[in-house]
Amino acid sequence: MISSADIYHIFTAIVPLYVAMILAYMSVKWWKLFTPEQCAGINKFVAKFSVPLLSFQVISDNNLYKMNVKIILADFLQKVLALIVLVAVVKLDSRGGLRSIITGFSLLTLPNTLIVGTPLLKAMYGDEAGGLLAQIVVLQSIIWYNLMLLIFELSAAKRASGITPTVEDIGNEEDPEEAQDKDGEEEAQNKRCKSKTMLIFLIVGKKLIANPNTHAALLGLIWASIRFRLNVKFPAIVEDSITILSNGGLGMSMFSIGLFMASQRSIIACGIRMTIVGIVLKFLAGPALMAASSAAIGLRGRLLRMAIMQAALPPGVVPFIFAKEYNVYPDMLSTGVIFGMLIADLLR
Repeated sequence: MISSADIYHIFTAIVPLYVAMILAYMSVKWWKLFTPEQCAGINKFVAKFSVPLLSFQVISDNNLYKMNVKIILADFLQKVLALIVLVAVVKLDSRGGLRSIITGFSLLTLPNTLIVGTPLLKAMYGDEAGGLLAQIVVLQSIIWYNLMLLIFELSAAKRASGITPTVEDIGNEEDPEEAQDKDGEEEAQNKRCKSKTMLIFLIVGKKLIANPNTHAALLGLIWASIRFRLNVKFPAIVEDSITILSNGGLGMSMFSIGLFMASQRSIIACGIRMTIVGIVLKFLAGPALMAASSAAIGLRGRLLRMAIMQAALPPGVVPFIFAKEYNVYPDMLSTGVIFGMLIADLLR
C-alpha cells in the first residue's frame, strides 16, 4: 500500500520534470525565445553530453558483482521476444522497416525507470526495487541503447549511399553483346552491392566508435568493475564534475521534449491512432511479454510483480533524444513519453 508520504515523494520527483517541459514549450510557442537551429543545438547537447554522462553515472553506481541474474535474464528475454514479434508484424522494406521496428521496440520495452520507475517502485516495494531497476537501466545503457544507435546509424548510412544498385550505377558498356550478358551484369551488380554494404558498415562502425554514448557505456562498465572490486572512488573534483552535468540530463531531456512539442502543429504529434497504438504497446503488450519471459525464467512472487510493474512504466526519455537526433519518428516517441507519464500518474 502506497502511503500519502510516498505519493508526495513520487510527485516531488516528477513535477519538476513537467515544469522543465512546460517552460520549454512556452519558450518556443509563446515567447519565441529559441530558433529551430537553437532547439537542434540543445537536443545535440543533451544527446552528446547529458545523456552519456547520465548513463555513465547509472552504470558506474551499480555493483556488477551483486546483480540479480533472474531479473536480468527475464528483461533480456522480454526484449528478444519483442524484437521477434515486431519483426513478424512490421513489413521489412526499403521504406524504413528497421526504423519502425526500433521505434516500436522503444515504446514496448524501454521504460522510464529513472523519472517514474524508481520513485514509484521504491514506494511500492522498498529500496530493493530501486536496486533492481538500476540493474535494468545498466542493461539498457550497455546493450539496447547502443543497438538503437547502431540501427539509426545504419539507416542513415543507407539513405546517404543508396544500398540498392541499378544498371546505371554499374555504367554503360560500349559493347552491345556484353551489355546483353545477364550473368555478367548480375555479377557486377553483386560486387557493387557488396562494396556498398561494406562501406556502410565501415561508416557505421566509425560513427559508433566516435559516439559519446558508446564510450560512456564502456567506461561506466569498466569503472564499476574496478570501483566495487577494489572499493575505490573518484576524487571529489571528478565526481562533482560528472554529477553536475549528469544530474541535468533528465531535466534537459524533458526540456528537449518540450521544445519539440512546440515545433509541432499539435501536442499529439503522431496523431490519435498512433498514440493509441503506442499506449497499447506500452501498457498491455510490454507487461504481457515480461510476464511470459519472467515465467519462463522462473521468477515468482515479489520479484515477478516488480518485473511486470517496471514493464508497465511509461516510455523512456533517452530513446526520444536519440530519435530526435537521427530524425526517426520523434513525434511518436515524444507523444509516448508525455501521455505515458500522464497515464501513469492518473493510475496512481
